[in-house]
Amino acid sequence: MAEQTFQIKSTSEGMKSNIEAGKHSITIDEPASMGGTDQGADPLSTLLASLAGCETVIANMVAKELDFDLKDITFDIKGSLDPRGLMGTEGVRPYFQTVEVHAEVNTSESQERVDELQRITDERCPVFTTLAAADVELKANWAKA
Repeated sequence: MAEQTFQIKSTSEGMKSNIEAGKHSITIDEPASMGGTDQGADPLSTLLASLAGCETVIANMVAKELDFDLKDITFDIKGSLDPRGLMGTEGVRPYFQTVEVHAEVNTSESQERVDELQRITDERCPVFTTLAAADVELKANWAKA
């Protein structure tokens, strides 16, 4: 399979980013309390949304490979960081310290099969593995819905 390239184009209006990803538009902004106009999700929430989207895609791919009965999957993801890092405090990293992933898997499969689906999905998800490579503590818990 050939290497894939991903590209976006972004223009800004203050803190708001107007992003084009192929034929899709994405708006990323900050709330008014951070100097933005609150016309889109903030960048860190968007990163967590990318994690949920990526895990969903990979889980569906893996489910087909495993002949796994995946009806649907719901994510609740929380990230925590020390805001001093993004405000410029030296020695404090400006990205997530921890990310907690809670997934409810609607399936007729056993919890052991859900665990297998999670393990393979997490190993293959580009967003999950990027966070892991950045030494973000990932706490993942997938359970039958």
